[in-house]
Amino acid sequence: MPAISFDGLLVVSAIALAAPLLTATVPGLRRIPAVVVEILAGIAVGPSGFGWVRIDPAISVLALVGLAFLLFLAGLEIDPTRLRGPVLRSAGLGYLITLGLGLAVGFAAAGAGIVRSPLLVAVTLSATSLGLVVPVLKDSGHAGSDLGRLTIAGATVADFSAIVLLSLFFSTGGHSGAGGTLILLGLLALLAAAVAAFLARLGRSMGLEALLVRLQDTTAEIRVRFAVVLLIGFVTLAAHFGVETILGAFIAGAVLNLVDRDTMSHPNFRLKLEAIGYGFVIPVFFVSSGLRFDLRALLASPAALARVPLFLLAFLV
Repeated sequence: MPAISFDGLLVVSAIALAAPLLTATVPGLRRIPAVVVEILAGIAVGPSGFGWVRIDPAISVLALVGLAFLLFLAGLEIDPTRLRGPVLRSAGLGYLITLGLGLAVGFAAAGAGIVRSPLLVAVTLSATSLGLVVPVLKDSGHAGSDLGRLTIAGATVADFSAIVLLSLFFSTGGHSGAGGTLILLGLLALLAAAVAAFLARLGRSMGLEALLVRLQDTTAEIRVRFAVVLLIGFVTLAAHFGVETILGAFIAGAVLNLVDRDTMSHPNFRLKLEAIGYGFVIPVFFVSSGLRFDLRALLASPAALARVPLFLLAFLV
Protein backbone atom coordinates (compact mmCIF):
# COMPACT_ATOMS: atom_id res chain seq x y z
CA MET A 1 0.00 0.00 0.00
CA PRO A 2 1.51 3.35 -1.02
CA ALA A 3 2.24 5.82 1.75
CA ILE A 4 -0.38 8.54 2.07
CA SER A 5 0.46 11.82 3.77
CA PHE A 6 -2.15 13.55 5.87
CA ASP A 7 -0.12 16.75 6.32
CA GLY A 8 -2.12 18.64 3.71
CA LEU A 9 -5.41 17.36 5.09
CA LEU A 10 -4.40 18.62 8.53
CA VAL A 11 -3.96 22.14 7.15
CA VAL A 12 -7.27 21.90 5.29
CA SER A 13 -9.03 20.73 8.47
CA ALA A 14 -7.48 23.58 10.46
CA ILE A 15 -8.77 26.08 7.89
CA ALA A 16 -12.23 24.49 8.07
CA LEU A 17 -12.16 24.93 11.86
CA ALA A 18 -10.85 28.49 11.81
CA ALA A 19 -13.14 29.89 9.08
CA PRO A 20 -16.46 29.88 11.01
CA LEU A 21 -14.71 31.04 14.18
CA LEU A 22 -13.27 34.03 12.33
CA THR A 23 -16.54 34.96 10.63
CA ALA A 24 -18.37 34.70 13.97
CA THR A 25 -15.92 36.75 16.06
CA VAL A 26 -14.12 39.23 13.78
CA PRO A 27 -16.42 42.25 13.25
CA GLY A 28 -15.29 42.89 9.69
CA LEU A 29 -15.97 39.30 8.65
CA ARG A 30 -19.37 38.69 10.20
CA ARG A 31 -21.25 39.36 6.97
CA ILE A 32 -18.99 37.08 4.94
CA PRO A 33 -20.03 33.41 4.61
CA ALA A 34 -17.51 30.97 6.03
CA VAL A 35 -17.23 29.21 2.67
CA VAL A 36 -15.75 32.38 1.15
CA VAL A 37 -13.07 32.41 3.84
CA GLU A 38 -12.42 28.71 3.24
CA ILE A 39 -11.93 29.22 -0.50
CA LEU A 40 -9.71 32.29 -0.03
CA ALA A 41 -7.65 30.48 2.60
CA GLY A 42 -7.26 27.57 0.19
CA ILE A 43 -5.89 29.95 -2.43
CA ALA A 44 -3.51 31.45 0.15
CA VAL A 45 -1.99 28.16 1.32
CA GLY A 46 -2.15 26.46 -2.08
CA PRO A 47 0.14 26.56 -5.12
CA SER A 48 -1.11 30.05 -6.04
CA GLY A 49 -0.14 31.39 -2.61
CA PHE A 50 2.45 30.19 -0.14
CA GLY A 51 2.57 26.71 -1.66
CA TRP A 52 2.20 24.92 1.66
CA VAL A 53 -0.51 22.51 0.50
CA ARG A 54 -1.20 20.73 -2.77
CA ILE A 55 -4.02 18.46 -3.82
CA ASP A 56 -3.11 14.92 -2.76
CA PRO A 57 -5.11 11.66 -2.79
CA ALA A 58 -6.53 12.17 0.72
CA ILE A 59 -7.75 15.70 -0.03
CA SER A 60 -8.97 14.75 -3.50
CA VAL A 61 -11.15 11.87 -2.32
CA LEU A 62 -12.69 13.78 0.59
CA ALA A 63 -13.31 16.82 -1.64
CA LEU A 64 -15.14 14.61 -4.13
CA VAL A 65 -17.27 13.15 -1.34
CA GLY A 66 -17.83 16.68 -0.04
CA LEU A 67 -19.18 17.88 -3.39
CA ALA A 68 -21.52 14.90 -3.58
CA PHE A 69 -22.69 15.49 0.00
CA LEU A 70 -23.28 19.19 -0.71
CA LEU A 71 -25.59 18.38 -3.61
CA PHE A 72 -27.18 15.56 -1.59
CA LEU A 73 -28.07 17.96 1.23
CA ALA A 74 -29.28 20.49 -1.35
CA GLY A 75 -31.65 17.90 -2.78
CA LEU A 76 -32.72 17.04 0.76
CA GLU A 77 -33.93 20.62 1.17
CA ILE A 78 -36.44 20.34 -1.67
CA ASP A 79 -39.90 20.64 -0.17
CA PRO A 80 -42.66 19.71 -2.65
CA THR A 81 -45.19 21.69 -0.60
CA ARG A 82 -43.22 24.86 -1.36
CA LEU A 83 -43.03 24.20 -5.09
CA ARG A 84 -46.69 24.72 -5.87
CA GLY A 85 -48.95 27.40 -7.26
CA PRO A 86 -47.77 31.02 -7.30
CA VAL A 87 -44.45 30.19 -5.62
CA LEU A 88 -43.50 27.71 -8.35
CA ARG A 89 -44.67 30.06 -11.10
CA SER A 90 -42.68 32.96 -9.65
CA ALA A 91 -39.58 30.82 -9.20
CA GLY A 92 -39.83 29.36 -12.71
CA LEU A 93 -40.45 32.73 -14.33
CA GLY A 94 -37.57 34.26 -12.40
CA TYR A 95 -35.22 31.54 -13.57
CA LEU A 96 -36.31 31.86 -17.21
CA ILE A 97 -35.73 35.62 -17.09
CA THR A 98 -32.31 35.09 -15.51
CA LEU A 99 -31.41 32.45 -18.09
CA GLY A 100 -32.55 34.77 -20.89
CA LEU A 101 -30.40 37.61 -19.55
CA GLY A 102 -27.53 35.15 -19.22
CA LEU A 103 -27.92 34.12 -22.86
CA ALA A 104 -27.89 37.76 -23.92
CA VAL A 105 -24.69 38.35 -21.96
CA GLY A 106 -23.20 35.11 -23.29
CA PHE A 107 -23.86 35.91 -26.94
CA ALA A 108 -22.60 39.47 -26.47
CA ALA A 109 -19.42 38.15 -24.86
CA ALA A 110 -19.02 35.54 -27.61
CA GLY A 111 -19.45 38.23 -30.26
CA ALA A 112 -16.69 40.23 -28.60
CA GLY A 113 -14.43 37.18 -28.56
CA ILE A 114 -14.38 36.98 -24.76
CA VAL A 115 -15.95 33.52 -24.39
CA ARG A 116 -16.51 30.49 -26.60
CA SER A 117 -19.76 29.06 -25.23
CA PRO A 118 -22.68 31.49 -24.69
CA LEU A 119 -24.83 28.71 -23.23
CA LEU A 120 -22.23 27.81 -20.61
CA VAL A 121 -22.06 31.48 -19.61
CA ALA A 122 -25.86 31.61 -19.36
CA VAL A 123 -26.04 28.48 -17.21
CA THR A 124 -23.23 29.77 -14.99
CA LEU A 125 -24.85 33.17 -14.49
CA SER A 126 -28.29 31.67 -13.78
CA ALA A 127 -27.04 28.99 -11.39
CA THR A 128 -27.20 29.19 -7.64
CA SER A 129 -26.39 26.84 -4.78
CA LEU A 130 -29.28 25.60 -2.70
CA GLY A 131 -26.71 24.05 -0.39
CA LEU A 132 -25.40 27.52 0.43
CA VAL A 133 -28.67 29.46 0.36
CA VAL A 134 -30.53 27.27 2.86
CA PRO A 135 -27.88 27.35 5.65
CA VAL A 136 -27.62 31.14 5.37
CA LEU A 137 -31.40 31.53 5.61
CA LYS A 138 -31.59 29.06 8.51
CA ASP A 139 -28.81 30.79 10.43
CA SER A 140 -30.47 34.18 9.91
CA GLY A 141 -33.90 32.90 10.97
CA HIS A 142 -35.59 33.75 7.64
CA ALA A 143 -36.09 30.24 6.25
CA GLY A 144 -39.74 30.15 7.34
CA SER A 145 -40.70 33.64 6.14
CA ASP A 146 -42.51 34.33 2.86
CA LEU A 147 -39.34 35.79 1.37
CA GLY A 148 -37.33 32.85 2.65
CA ARG A 149 -39.72 30.30 1.15
CA LEU A 150 -39.70 32.11 -2.19
CA THR A 151 -35.90 32.31 -2.10
CA ILE A 152 -35.60 28.59 -1.38
CA ALA A 153 -38.07 27.79 -4.18
CA GLY A 154 -36.13 29.98 -6.62
CA ALA A 155 -32.83 28.43 -5.56
CA THR A 156 -34.34 24.94 -5.96
CA VAL A 157 -35.48 25.63 -9.52
CA ALA A 158 -32.19 27.30 -10.46
CA ASP A 159 -30.04 24.62 -8.84
CA PHE A 160 -31.85 21.69 -10.41
CA SER A 161 -32.16 23.36 -13.83
CA ALA A 162 -28.47 24.25 -13.91
CA ILE A 163 -27.46 20.68 -13.06
CA VAL A 164 -29.77 19.27 -15.75
CA LEU A 165 -28.50 21.72 -18.38
CA LEU A 166 -24.89 20.96 -17.51
CA SER A 167 -25.58 17.24 -17.76
CA LEU A 168 -27.48 17.70 -21.02
CA PHE A 169 -25.04 19.90 -22.92
CA PHE A 170 -21.68 19.70 -21.17
CA SER A 171 -21.42 16.22 -19.66
CA THR A 172 -18.11 14.51 -20.43
CA GLY A 173 -19.23 11.06 -19.29
CA GLY A 174 -20.50 9.87 -22.67
CA HIS A 175 -20.59 10.58 -26.39
CA SER A 176 -24.27 10.10 -27.18
CA GLY A 177 -25.03 13.76 -27.83
CA ALA A 178 -27.77 15.94 -26.38
CA GLY A 179 -30.57 13.64 -27.59
CA GLY A 180 -29.02 10.54 -26.06
CA THR A 181 -28.24 12.40 -22.86
CA LEU A 182 -31.86 13.55 -22.65
CA ILE A 183 -33.02 9.93 -22.92
CA LEU A 184 -30.57 8.89 -20.21
CA LEU A 185 -31.80 11.72 -17.99
CA GLY A 186 -35.36 10.51 -18.52
CA LEU A 187 -34.36 6.97 -17.57
CA LEU A 188 -32.58 8.25 -14.48
CA ALA A 189 -35.72 10.19 -13.51
CA LEU A 190 -37.87 7.08 -13.99
CA LEU A 191 -35.49 5.05 -11.83
CA ALA A 192 -35.61 7.73 -9.15
CA ALA A 193 -39.42 7.69 -9.22
CA ALA A 194 -39.44 3.89 -9.01
CA VAL A 195 -37.01 3.88 -6.08
CA ALA A 196 -39.04 6.56 -4.30
CA ALA A 197 -42.27 4.59 -4.79
CA PHE A 198 -40.64 1.38 -3.55
CA LEU A 199 -39.14 3.06 -0.49
CA ALA A 200 -42.42 4.81 0.31
CA ARG A 201 -44.25 1.49 0.21
CA LEU A 202 -41.50 -0.19 2.23
CA GLY A 203 -41.70 2.58 4.82
CA ARG A 204 -45.31 1.65 5.62
CA SER A 205 -44.13 -1.61 7.19
CA MET A 206 -44.58 -1.30 10.94
CA GLY A 207 -42.06 -4.06 11.57
CA LEU A 208 -39.39 -2.34 9.50
CA GLU A 209 -40.10 1.01 11.14
CA ALA A 210 -39.74 -0.56 14.59
CA LEU A 211 -36.40 -2.08 13.53
CA LEU A 212 -35.15 1.26 12.21
CA VAL A 213 -36.16 3.04 15.41
CA ARG A 214 -34.36 0.41 17.47
CA LEU A 215 -31.12 0.76 15.48
CA GLN A 216 -31.14 4.45 14.55
CA ASP A 217 -29.43 5.82 17.67
CA THR A 218 -27.06 2.92 18.28
CA THR A 219 -23.63 2.41 16.74
CA ALA A 220 -25.47 0.92 13.76
CA GLU A 221 -26.79 4.41 12.83
CA ILE A 222 -28.97 2.55 10.38
CA ARG A 223 -30.72 5.57 8.86
CA VAL A 224 -27.41 7.32 8.18
CA ARG A 225 -26.05 4.18 6.56
CA PHE A 226 -29.16 3.95 4.42
CA ALA A 227 -28.71 7.57 3.32
CA VAL A 228 -25.08 6.92 2.38
CA VAL A 229 -26.06 3.86 0.32
CA LEU A 230 -28.77 5.90 -1.42
CA LEU A 231 -26.29 8.70 -2.17
CA ILE A 232 -23.56 6.43 -3.52
CA GLY A 233 -26.13 4.39 -5.43
CA PHE A 234 -27.48 7.35 -7.39
CA VAL A 235 -23.99 8.79 -7.94
CA THR A 236 -22.95 5.43 -9.38
CA LEU A 237 -26.06 5.29 -11.57
CA ALA A 238 -25.37 8.79 -12.89
CA ALA A 239 -21.78 7.84 -13.69
CA HIS A 240 -22.90 4.71 -15.58
CA PHE A 241 -25.52 6.74 -17.44
CA GLY A 242 -22.82 9.17 -18.57
CA VAL A 243 -24.33 12.24 -16.88
CA GLU A 244 -22.91 14.48 -14.18
CA THR A 245 -22.52 12.61 -10.90
CA ILE A 246 -23.62 15.70 -8.98
CA LEU A 247 -27.05 15.21 -10.56
CA GLY A 248 -27.18 11.74 -9.02
CA ALA A 249 -26.28 13.17 -5.62
CA PHE A 250 -28.98 15.84 -5.97
CA ILE A 251 -31.61 13.27 -6.96
CA ALA A 252 -30.64 11.03 -4.03
CA GLY A 253 -31.32 13.88 -1.61
CA ALA A 254 -34.63 14.68 -3.28
CA VAL A 255 -35.72 11.02 -3.12
CA LEU A 256 -34.82 10.78 0.55
CA ASN A 257 -36.74 13.95 1.34
CA LEU A 258 -39.74 12.65 -0.58
CA VAL A 259 -39.94 9.35 1.32
CA ASP A 260 -38.86 10.70 4.71
CA ARG A 261 -41.68 13.15 5.44
CA ASP A 262 -42.60 12.03 8.97
CA THR A 263 -39.57 12.77 11.15
CA MET A 264 -41.26 12.44 14.54
CA SER A 265 -39.63 9.06 15.24
CA HIS A 266 -36.16 10.23 14.18
CA PRO A 267 -35.79 13.98 14.84
CA ASN A 268 -31.97 13.85 14.84
CA PHE A 269 -31.54 12.01 11.54
CA ARG A 270 -31.06 15.04 9.31
CA LEU A 271 -28.93 16.76 11.91
CA LYS A 272 -26.58 13.79 11.74
CA LEU A 273 -26.37 14.06 7.95
CA GLU A 274 -25.67 17.78 8.19
CA ALA A 275 -23.00 17.10 10.80
CA ILE A 276 -21.22 14.72 8.43
CA GLY A 277 -21.58 17.12 5.53
CA TYR A 278 -21.06 20.61 6.94
CA GLY A 279 -18.83 19.43 9.77
CA PHE A 280 -16.47 17.23 7.77
CA VAL A 281 -16.42 16.66 4.02
CA ILE A 282 -18.05 19.81 2.58
CA PRO A 283 -15.45 22.22 4.06
CA VAL A 284 -12.74 20.03 2.51
CA PHE A 285 -14.39 20.56 -0.88
CA PHE A 286 -14.47 24.34 -0.48
CA VAL A 287 -10.88 24.61 0.71
CA SER A 288 -9.75 22.30 -2.09
CA SER A 289 -11.53 24.58 -4.56
CA GLY A 290 -9.17 27.30 -3.42
CA LEU A 291 -6.20 24.95 -3.68
CA ARG A 292 -7.11 24.21 -7.31
CA PHE A 293 -7.57 27.87 -8.23
CA ASP A 294 -4.74 28.96 -10.54
CA LEU A 295 -4.31 32.58 -9.48
CA ARG A 296 -0.95 32.93 -11.19
CA ALA A 297 -2.37 31.93 -14.57
CA LEU A 298 -5.13 34.50 -14.10
CA LEU A 299 -2.68 37.27 -13.20
CA ALA A 300 -0.35 36.28 -16.04
CA SER A 301 -3.08 36.81 -18.63
CA PRO A 302 -4.25 40.43 -18.95
CA ALA A 303 -7.13 39.29 -21.17
CA ALA A 304 -8.37 36.79 -18.58
CA LEU A 305 -7.93 39.33 -15.79
CA ALA A 306 -9.97 41.88 -17.73
CA ARG A 307 -12.87 39.41 -17.93
CA VAL A 308 -13.21 39.19 -14.14
CA PRO A 309 -14.98 42.55 -13.57
CA LEU A 310 -17.15 41.89 -16.62
CA PHE A 311 -18.42 38.61 -15.18
CA LEU A 312 -18.88 40.14 -11.74
CA LEU A 313 -20.97 42.88 -13.35
CA ALA A 314 -22.95 40.24 -15.25
CA PHE A 315 -23.68 38.41 -11.99
CA LEU A 316 -25.02 41.63 -10.48
CA VAL A 317 -27.24 42.23 -13.50
